[in-house]
Amino acid sequence: MHKISMMTLFVAAGLTVPAVSLALIGNDARVPINLPELQADRYVHTAPTVDELMADESVHPELRKVILKGRDIFMNTQQYRGTYVFNDMTCASCHTGEGGMNWGGPVWPAATTLPNYRPKNDHVNSLEERIAGCFSYSMNGISPEYGSDDMLALVAYHQWLATGAPVYEHRIAGRGFNNLGTQIPEDVDYHRGEQVYQDNCAVCHGTNGEGKRQNGEVVFPAVWGDNSYNWGAGIARIFTAASFIHMNMPLGKPGSLTEQEAWDVAVYINSHERPQDPRYTGDVRETREKYLGFHRHSYYGLEKNGVLLGDHENTGEKPVLKPDILRARTFGADE
Repeated sequence: MHKISMMTLFVAAGLTVPAVSLALIGNDARVPINLPELQADRYVHTAPTVDELMADESVHPELRKVILKGRDIFMNTQQYRGTYVFNDMTCASCHTGEGGMNWGGPVWPAATTLPNYRPKNDHVNSLEERIAGCFSYSMNGISPEYGSDDMLALVAYHQWLATGAPVYEHRIAGRGFNNLGTQIPEDVDYHRGEQVYQDNCAVCHGTNGEGKRQNGEVVFPAVWGDNSYNWGAGIARIFTAASFIHMNMPLGKPGSLTEQEAWDVAVYINSHERPQDPRYTGDVRETREKYLGFHRHSYYGLEKNGVLLGDHENTGEKPVLKPDILRARTFGADE
C-alpha cells in the first residue's frame, strides 16, 4: 500500500485548505490510499499539468491565457456566486485533481467523447452543453452562455486536459464515479450511514450537512439543503454518490471507507432535501416518472423518514427553476 502526504492530496483535489481546516481533518502526516488499479483493458490517460502548459512553447500565448482562464473558473467557481453558481459548489468539488485525476471524475473524457447521445436529456450533447448541465444541476446555477468568453475558456481547459487522448475511445480507465455499479444493495442502512457521516464527514461538511465557511468564504460545500446540489444533479443518484465517496472521500483518505460504508452514507446524505430539479413539472411524482431513467437511482419523489422528497418549489438561491440554456434539441424525423 503506498502512502502520500495529506497536503499533496489536498492539492490534487484542487483545494486550498486553510490551516484551521487541516486541524479539523486531523494530525496524521501520511494516510493510506486504497484505490483500485486502473482497468488493464482500458485506455489510460494522464492529464497534463499547469507546469507543462507554461513550459510548452507550442501553445500560443493567447491560447495559454484562455486555458488558464478556464482553469480559474473551474477551480474558483465561487467567484461567480450569484451569476453562474447559486450554491457552495465549484467544478472542482466533484471533479478532483483539477479535473484531471483518474477515479476523481476527470472531465477530459467529455472533450474526447462528445458530441454524443445522452440519456439524461434524450438528445446528442455538445461539450458546451455538458458543461452547462453541470452548472444547472450540480451548482444549482445558470451556465455561461454558449459561445461566450467564459464558456470558451472552460471548453479550452477541458480540451487541454485531453491533450494526447484519442477521440471517441470510450473504454477509459478511471472514468467517472460508477466503480461500485448502479444497483443499490438491499442491505443499505440510513442509520449506519448517519453514524458514518458523523464519524467521517461532519468535520468538513457540518453536523447538519451545512458545510464549512471561514471569514464568509466556502471552505467545504454543503451536502444537503439550499446550498447544495439540486435534485437533478448526477450525484443525487445514490450509486454516483456512493462511488464518488468511496473513491474520493474523506478528503485526504480516499478508499478508507468500505464499500458498505460508502453506500450507507450516500443513502443518508441523499435522503435529505435539496433544491428542486430544474426539470420539475409542478408535481414531484409526475417528474420522477417522466425522468425515471435518471431518478430510479435517487430518492426524489419517494417518501423517506416521513417526508416526500422533492415535494416543493424551492430553488435555493437560484432565481429561476429552469435556466433557458437547458433546452431540447432534435433533428426531426429521418428523411
